[in-house]
Amino acid sequence: MSLPLYMDVHVPLAITRGLRRRGVDVLTSQSDDTTKLPDDQLLKRAAQLGRILFSRDQDLLAEAARCLRKREPFATVVFARQMEVSIGQCIADLEIIAKSATPEEAMNQVVYLPL
Repeated sequence: MSLPLYMDVHVPLAITRGLRRRGVDVLTSQSDDTTKLPDDQLLKRAAQLGRILFSRDQDLLAEAARCLRKREPFATVVFARQMEVSIGQCIADLEIIAKSATPEEAMNQVVYLPL
């Protein structure tokens, strides 16, 4: 069983498609109609859905850090810098995370790619 992923608006469609071809459950911000949500609300939405949030937006890191400081629950954020981690590496690493993480690991963490 794999944990579902949530892609924010900054994630290239090629990553989403690659993960879906590998059998990973992926929901995009576009298909969930959340492209305009502020980062704090996006984190809450992903947590409500029990999904790990993948982003290439550094602003989400700041929001996750704020949640950690205040001990507020939030969806785990997986982050990859756009110019440092290839699409193929993102797909491979996200597949590993989705297929090996436990539900407890889907909350309150920040994970950086590459693994």
